[in-house]
Amino acid sequence: MIDRSVLGGISAFANLPDDQLEWFLSHAEEIHVEAGEPFVRRGDPPAWLFVFLEGQFQWRGEFGGDTVVMPASAGEVEGVYPFSRMREFTVAGIALTRARLLRFPVSMYSELIPKMPEFTARLVAMMSDRIREGTRIEQQKDRLFSLGRLSAGLAHELNNPAAAATRAASQLKEHLDRLKFASFALGRCTLSEEQRLELVHFEKQLEPGCDPDPLALGDLEDQIASVLQLAGEHETWQSSSALARCQVQPEALRSILLKLDPGAVHAAVMRLAASAELAVLSRAIVTSTARISELVGAVKEYTYLDQAPVQDIDIARSLESTLAMFDHKVREGITVIRDYQPVPLLVNSFGSQLNQVWTNLILNAIEAMAGKGELRLRTLRQGEMVIVEIGDNGPGIPAEIRSHIFEPFFTTKGIGEGTGLGLDTALRIVRNHQGEIHVESCPGDTRFQVWLPLVAEDVGVS
Repeated sequence: MIDRSVLGGISAFANLPDDQLEWFLSHAEEIHVEAGEPFVRRGDPPAWLFVFLEGQFQWRGEFGGDTVVMPASAGEVEGVYPFSRMREFTVAGIALTRARLLRFPVSMYSELIPKMPEFTARLVAMMSDRIREGTRIEQQKDRLFSLGRLSAGLAHELNNPAAAATRAASQLKEHLDRLKFASFALGRCTLSEEQRLELVHFEKQLEPGCDPDPLALGDLEDQIASVLQLAGEHETWQSSSALARCQVQPEALRSILLKLDPGAVHAAVMRLAASAELAVLSRAIVTSTARISELVGAVKEYTYLDQAPVQDIDIARSLESTLAMFDHKVREGITVIRDYQPVPLLVNSFGSQLNQVWTNLILNAIEAMAGKGELRLRTLRQGEMVIVEIGDNGPGIPAEIRSHIFEPFFTTKGIGEGTGLGLDTALRIVRNHQGEIHVESCPGDTRFQVWLPLVAEDVGVS
């Protein structure tokens, strides 16, 4: 039998009375395992507390869709702690070297707790530390999961304008060369001062339209092509397309071309078409880079980068900066209905924390509707509180799980699709702001209401 001094050298048993150590040893079983041999398997009932005496150990299994590997060494006490709600071992315990350990039956806890109260308290403290560490890891995973979704959406949003700007910039040189050649050709033609001024004036008015109707644009191209053919041009498709995108009116173009000598018409059309192409490309670059700048600004506002960590936050603006992060999801089939109070409602807060709350609630609503439906955002004032309501017309939350949705790790999503910490995190943040979250749900109408205290300056006298 193991001498009680061996237990006394383990921190969990340090300074315990000898009779308690003797009692524990009398009910524990010493086992020996070879390297690579399991001492408990995943799925085994939660029947044992283990005291590692010699060797190196490892816990292996899956948690939240990820493979988990946790090392353990001699002197540690692991397994099922008192008051644990464990239903089965979710990981397997394996000896990495030849090892020796004690296993104490959980069925004896009813006697251990009154017999060894100090040891019991230490085991409960270990369990609390384990829960805190597990929660910390999962919260970090949840933040990374959310960051991954945000990053994917932002990359998608940035890629489109960046690609458009790149395409436009790559075509600039080609059309600049055409403009130079057309200008040289036009310079060799005999034109009156009046004709030159009229061409310059016409060229200055070349400005791309704002997303014209494709059918209307096609009709305009055909009309311009007819004008160019009557003026003696043969290959008209490229010129007519560029001029149509700048909303050139066929009658105005016909008027200016009729005033030119036949030899100058081709050079004039080349120059006007090149100028139109450059105007279209310039607009594309300006629009694309402006969109990129807008997205960067939205990210800075969402994260409160370069701003004080704690400040008075305009709730409606905070919601909008969060919504901007999911513009790609909203555009695909979500109708956003806003009902904001006209007067700004201010909350003293870590702004990025509140945005994390809105992120979780908005994403949940979008996913509940499978990407198609109505997302309803509403703000109102109730005494000294602001109520932020985020709703959707999805299928609703079943009554049988409604009381569990704020519990840590509770999720209805598949493995790898969620951590079950989104609503738990949102609730903790709101409560840290002295607020609360309420939920009402039925098929076609789910509403999460976030109650937060208004800043003192915004509170009127009743």
